[in-house]
Amino acid sequence: MRANRLFIAETIVALGLALFAGTAGAQTEAPTRDDIVGKLNHFEEAAEVDLPALKQQVMERAKTRIKNDPGPVNRPLIAPDLAKLPAFNAQIQFDADTPIIQPASYQTVGRIADALVHSSLLPYTFLIVGHVESNSKTREANAILSQRRADAIRDVLVNTFKISTKRLHPIGLGEEQFLDRAKPTSAVNGQLQILTYAKLPEEAPRPAAAPAPAAKKPAKKR
Repeated sequence: MRANRLFIAETIVALGLALFAGTAGAQTEAPTRDDIVGKLNHFEEAAEVDLPALKQQVMERAKTRIKNDPGPVNRPLIAPDLAKLPAFNAQIQFDADTPIIQPASYQTVGRIADALVHSSLLPYTFLIVGHVESNSKTREANAILSQRRADAIRDVLVNTFKISTKRLHPIGLGEEQFLDRAKPTSAVNGQLQILTYAKLPEEAPRPAAAPAPAAKKPAKKR
């Protein structure tokens, strides 16, 4: 009887470990190109966001020491209109406190690049939005780090995967726009977002080249 109980207990532990391992594997598995395209290809209208102004607002708000700051849970979103855009949230791993992408995340970045050159997404530009979860660092330091990480992803997409730099706009929001406001310290808030931002402007047709003037024939000698 005791042996049966021991066998049952060992079986339960083994099943639990197998389930945990499967869950962990699912969490680290890179998304497919089609997963990303499916998230980004339902663009309807551009958000009214002035990116240079937003970058300045992020830094100014991150530096400000407000006496009656409502805290990270109740802090208002700095760019609520971004929530209207199609979004893909990517779990990109960086070295601690740096914009250095860990090798394990390059497959995910490659899948993002594959998605951006899909025929349904070629007409669009995209935001690369960096976030950081609330931690022991200052909000200003986290705003700077999130911008550097967004820049790093843009650089890899441009330099390694040859995505046009005109289609990519990196911006770091730091702690100023949590993905999970109820849990500011959650790792979810460290995810990087790709947002379908706007349609590329259509290029005006080039005027047809004027035909070259006919060469003059040399005059006949008399």
